[in-house]
Amino acid sequence: MNLGQIGVWRRRMEGSDDLHELEALGYTAFWVGSSPSLADARVFLERSSTLTVATGILNVWQHQPADVAAQHAELARDFPGRFLLGVGVGHPEATAEYQAPLAKMTAFFDGLDGVPEDQRIAAALGPKMLALAAERSLGAHTYFVPPEHAGLAREQLGPEAVIATEVAVVVETDDDAARTAARAYAKLYLGASNYRRNLKRLGYSDADIDGGGSDRLIDAVVPHGTPEQIAEVVRAHLKAGADHVCVQPVGHGEAPMDDYRALAAALL
Repeated sequence: MNLGQIGVWRRRMEGSDDLHELEALGYTAFWVGSSPSLADARVFLERSSTLTVATGILNVWQHQPADVAAQHAELARDFPGRFLLGVGVGHPEATAEYQAPLAKMTAFFDGLDGVPEDQRIAAALGPKMLALAAERSLGAHTYFVPPEHAGLAREQLGPEAVIATEVAVVVETDDDAARTAARAYAKLYLGASNYRRNLKRLGYSDADIDGGGSDRLIDAVVPHGTPEQIAEVVRAHLKAGADHVCVQPVGHGEAPMDDYRALAAALL
């Protein structure tokens, strides 16, 4: 499974027509967001040639593992070596059935008969889910984290597990405008209990998290600036322990190709 070091994470399904340009720019993976199905992922596989396509993430409350395993087999047959099944429990505020997330993930993995562990990855933030991710999959897909999280995750997971980190960024040098865009993106996650817990484990306080997030928190989790300044933060994630970073430019529409081009010039 060739994730490479730098990929793209996109929240919406739109924009699949620009995949060949993303490939040409040097991005190696494309993460499909917004709780995608495997049918959603197929669209991106069909419209690209070399990208590894990953679900970021398939929500385990919305699918049956046997069905997912059968669909995975079809994608693995049709696009060998190019599909990574990312699964996760999401956050409690978005799922009425949410309970015992660790048990739910364990049961979901049990039901993925025929899906090799190195072709699946688990969304994970805290110690217990990170441990399960390393035990039952390729590793951990982390989201809405500052660079230091990669170091803590690497210490726990050891050298073999893959850490694939989403990093939202704002390609904007005006601090006020950039932080306004970053806070609009961050609002959902700052109100979600699992992300709040994770930020507190990293030393952020309620004062940092509430009210749209302190500048210190926002700048750490959603870096902004020139493409070169953003590239420094992406490299900090890699230096701290991440194997792969998928960038998510925010603030300039759902498929901001100008941002992807500028970031590629600085990163790839």
